[in-house]
Amino acid sequence: MLLGSEDGVTGSLPARNVHPDPARHFEIDPQVLIDAHRAARSGGPRVVGYYHSHPNGLARPSATDSALAANDGAIWAIIAVGRITLWRSGDAGFEALPYEVTPR
Repeated sequence: MLLGSEDGVTGSLPARNVHPDPARHFEIDPQVLIDAHRAARSGGPRVVGYYHSHPNGLARPSATDSALAANDGAIWAIIAVGRITLWRSGDAGFEALPYEVTPR
């Protein structure tokens, strides 16, 4: 999961892929997701999005990503060989986002 605020992504939280076919699909461990939202309500960083890889594909949302996205404005980071892209999910689908990595 991607953590941060309206100002940007400030960290990440790994979560186990609990999908029955993890080589082709992903499903975030629900307990990790619940715990992350609880931590945010207690003053921790907010869950602002998600990340996953397309190890044999492109760094853009797949048809499955588009079908399963909540269209809630979350940021999706998609990692493929040699490339990372960011996207925002919305009512019209995914919109590519520019990003800049800055040192802490």
